[in-house]
Amino acid sequence: MTEKLSTDSYKGVRDFYPEDQFIQDYIFFVWESTLESFGYEKYNASVLEPTELYRAKSGEEIVNEQTYQFIDRGDREVTLRPEMTPTVARLIAGKRRELTFPVRWYSIPNLFRYERPQRGRLREHWQLNADFFGVANIEADVEMIEIASTLLQNFGLNDTQYEIRINDLGALAKALDEAGLSSIEAHQYRKLLDKKEKIDDFDEQVTKLLGKPFELELEESEAVTTVLNKLKLRGIHNVVFKQSLVRGFDYYTGIVFEVFSTDPKNNRSLFGGGRYDDLTKLFDDTSIPAVGFGMGDVTIRDVLETYNLLPVYEGAASVALCPLNDAFYDLAGELAQELRIEGLSVMTDVSGKKIGEQITRADKRAIPFVICLGDDEAASNTFTVKHLKTGKEKKMKRRAIAPFVKKSLSR
Repeated sequence: MTEKLSTDSYKGVRDFYPEDQFIQDYIFFVWESTLESFGYEKYNASVLEPTELYRAKSGEEIVNEQTYQFIDRGDREVTLRPEMTPTVARLIAGKRRELTFPVRWYSIPNLFRYERPQRGRLREHWQLNADFFGVANIEADVEMIEIASTLLQNFGLNDTQYEIRINDLGALAKALDEAGLSSIEAHQYRKLLDKKEKIDDFDEQVTKLLGKPFELELEESEAVTTVLNKLKLRGIHNVVFKQSLVRGFDYYTGIVFEVFSTDPKNNRSLFGGGRYDDLTKLFDDTSIPAVGFGMGDVTIRDVLETYNLLPVYEGAASVALCPLNDAFYDLAGELAQELRIEGLSVMTDVSGKKIGEQITRADKRAIPFVICLGDDEAASNTFTVKHLKTGKEKKMKRRAIAPFVKKSLSR
């Protein structure tokens, strides 16, 4: 006997049944509508990239330990993208002479990381990426953090439920240089600093790295102060300076920020970003100033669930037509076509089940209205529209159905 295949998905990825896809579509809708309200344009690219793109700037740890990579039939090293920033830098550099700067772009790519699946982290996820190219002044950094805050507000969070932490990596690099650390030591120290909140022996590891105790006191830089003041003018007050904030990628050059949930049950980093002015120099000698961030769908869904902000599932159809038997299928088909022309989504039940079971199944599918079709409806051309949630019914001619349902749905 042939062994049957498992119905389980690959470890660390998700299947999206209709109820899950409904939430996913909602998240994408908030992402897209918010970014476009700030004038950002949508782009996309292939999930496959040359491995050297990530080896050059994402960091060896990510390439060697966290990516899905393979050799293709042309003997090329290929990687399933673990992030989108190197890709957008490649796109910008490729057409920089044709683009009108500044450029405001966003995308929602699916990304792949080979890491241990845990709450907030899977091996595949979707991520909003927002990037602002061509502006070196602090206004671009401020706008990016403002967008990040606006997104959370549009999801229904208030400013007591999250905190935005910022740092200045330019000031950090200068302080490490003035402290006498070599470029290699500074790089390794930054890697440790990025993990400070997660390790208990930070000071011991720093001493082991540098051969002596070392404590950095980084004060709020002028750039950080300016960002904080400008955000306050925009009504954003839940922003704080955090000297240990580094972010994991090697390409950040200036202001970086990270958003944290303040809920004790979900007190973790949600997403972040920062300035990366030199990334386009991977492709030519031209440096294009840039700032951006990424927000993952896994963490934002966890946050919405934590704060009871997940949307209530709604069925794809607004109306279910329930024929008494197959003699009324054609009538149902005609009525369905008329209602669709009027802009309604309609599902006709052709299962042959009893009317009661058809109505029950429509209710389970979260379809708000049902219309049953039998001898009386066919003879009188009058139909009873039932709202399943309230149980209320109303008789009307077929031409009145679409306006009635649309008015009811808009309330």
